[in-house]
Amino acid sequence: MYYFCTLFDQQYLSRGLALYHSLNRHLKSDFHLFVVAFDDLALQVLRQYQLQHLTVIPLNEFEDEALRIAKLTRSAGEYCWTCTPSIIRYVLLTYQLPHCTYLDADVYFFNNPAPYIETQRTFDVSITPHRYTKEYDKTESVGTYCVQFLTFYRTQNALNILNWWRNACIEWCYDRFEPGRFGDQKYLEDWPSRFPGIYVIEDFGVGAAPWNIQQATPAGDENALQLQFDNHQYPLVFYHFHGVRLGPKLGRFDLGEYKLAPWVIEKIYKPYVLELQKIEHEISTCFSQYQYHNEWPTMSYLRSVIKRCLRYYRGTSNCINFNNVVV
Repeated sequence: MYYFCTLFDQQYLSRGLALYHSLNRHLKSDFHLFVVAFDDLALQVLRQYQLQHLTVIPLNEFEDEALRIAKLTRSAGEYCWTCTPSIIRYVLLTYQLPHCTYLDADVYFFNNPAPYIETQRTFDVSITPHRYTKEYDKTESVGTYCVQFLTFYRTQNALNILNWWRNACIEWCYDRFEPGRFGDQKYLEDWPSRFPGIYVIEDFGVGAAPWNIQQATPAGDENALQLQFDNHQYPLVFYHFHGVRLGPKLGRFDLGEYKLAPWVIEKIYKPYVLELQKIEHEISTCFSQYQYHNEWPTMSYLRSVIKRCLRYYRGTSNCINFNNVVV
C-alpha cells in the first residue's frame, strides 16, 4: 500500500480531485490519499464524494497551537507552505503509517509512482530537483529542490528531519527571498549534506514541470509517453502543472508564462485540462453552493500577459479553449 498526503481549499478542489483520479488510475486499490481540507466547502464536497481511497481531515483537527499562532502572520498561501512538514508528520504519526509521500495538489500522474517509492526503501527521505531550463533558472532564490513529491519513511531519522523542517517553517515561511530562505522550499537546499538518509530522485520523468520541459522531446507511443532527456528515455511519471489558471468561463485555461511546445500542450496539458473541465462541471452540477472558480483577471495575470507580449511576441498563446472538445 502506498500512502500520500496533500492539502487544498476550494480554489484547488478540481485539481486535488484530478490528482486523486490519476493515482487511482495507476495504483488501483493499492493507495490511500490523505487530504487536509483548508476550508469548509472543500471539506463538504470531499465528504459527500466518499471516495474509497481518500481520507479528508478537517483543518481544525489538524492544526495545533504552534500552527495557529504562525497563521496570524501568514497569507493564505504562506500558511499552506508553513503546514507542509506538519501535514506529513501528522499523517505519519496519527495513522501510524510506514511511509507517506507529500504531493502538491497540482501534480498529476501519467504513470505508476510505486517503483520510485520502492527504490527509496534503503533511505529515509526522498526529494526531487527542479532541473531548471537555463532561462528559467531560479536555483539561487527558490532552491535546487522542489516541494512537490517528498517521501518520508517513519524512521527516527526521517522524523528528526520533519521536526527540524516544521520548526523552521513555523519560525519563518514567507513568499519572499531572504538569504537561505524562501517559503518552505529553500530549507531543502542542504538536506543531502545536512542529514543522512536523503535520496535524490534523478529520473527526469519524476518532476517534469513547465520550468524544465523545454529540455525534453517526446518518445514512446500515445499510451506510454516517454521523455527523451540527455540521451536517455524516461517514462513521464508525473507532471507538475504549476501556473495553470482557470479562465473566465468553463473550458478556458491559461497554461502559464513558460514556453510550451505544441506536443507538450497536446500530450501533457490537454488530458489534464479536460479532466479539470469535467470535474468543475460535475462539482458545479452536484453542489449548488459551488461556483466555477474564475481565477482571471488578476494583476499578476495581466502583468504576465504583458511580459509575454514584450518578451516573446506571443501575446496569450498559452491561453487555450477546450470547449470544442468532447469530454
